[in-house]
Amino acid sequence: MVTSVQISSRASKAKEVIAPSRIAVPKQDLSDELFRLTQRLQTSLELEQILEIFFQHIQQHVSIGGMVYTTPCNQHIKLGRPNIHHVDYQLSRQSNDGDDGLGGIVFSRAKRFAEQELILIESFLGPLIYPLRNALMYREALAAAMCDPLTKTGNRAAMSNALQREIQLANRYHQPLSMMVIDIDHFKAVNDNYGHAAGDDVICSVAKAITTVCRETDLTFRFGGEEFVVLLNKTDAAGARVIAERVRRYIAGLSTKTEQHDIAVTASIGTAELNQDDDSVSLFERADSALYKAKQQGRNQVVSYDLVDDVQRSLLGM
Repeated sequence: MVTSVQISSRASKAKEVIAPSRIAVPKQDLSDELFRLTQRLQTSLELEQILEIFFQHIQQHVSIGGMVYTTPCNQHIKLGRPNIHHVDYQLSRQSNDGDDGLGGIVFSRAKRFAEQELILIESFLGPLIYPLRNALMYREALAAAMCDPLTKTGNRAAMSNALQREIQLANRYHQPLSMMVIDIDHFKAVNDNYGHAAGDDVICSVAKAITTVCRETDLTFRFGGEEFVVLLNKTDAAGARVIAERVRRYIAGLSTKTEQHDIAVTASIGTAELNQDDDSVSLFERADSALYKAKQQGRNQVVSYDLVDDVQRSLLGM
């Protein structure tokens, strides 16, 4: 019996406890199917893979065109093709502390679902609950391991993984990819004059400024200390310079308020566009070289490695 699982349909706005006794199919056949599904769902902790297993299994018994799962953090995972008729469920697990929300799931197809089909769908949702909870917990643990605890941006490990992936995608689809390396100017003086707590506040303000200006598709990471890296997909050297200049101006206009002070800072930014000979190391080295020149030339400015000609690059020592 799946009596500890509560599933509510937003279509009917009614909560009910799912029990196999409601199913008007041979009890042994249903029990065997639920057991097989449970075994298959326990073979992975990857959320997408678990949902794919579930979707493939339920399609063997109910005609379903598309399925959309929405995580508790409002991320959407889509399988198949959505259609006009749908049934919508909220998933939760009962515990001593109340109900643990596990998100929502929507099944859709071109024609309305029959009552018997809905009963069958609800029975198959039972075995999904615990593997789904475990996958969500695993996903959260991985995300925490890749997150900078101060700024909530990606950390250095996350940057390494993302950079390799983005370079592969850019090369495969022949799309531009650029990198920004951002460093807060004279940050040591902030710590010396106002204390490390105020310094942390400034770092958080700058991180928020970067993510505010950049697009949702851009990836921001705290590389270490007061330095950030941003990956700009589908962005060439000229586009990267435009975005970098917007970030620079936004940071220059910031005022971080502490209990006793309003702290203003600036940032220097170096950019580089991926070329055909680049790997993750060489791309970063070129962007970092441009950052160094921005610092050397007076700070609070943007230097684009790819927009400096060979003569200028030689004079600048790049």
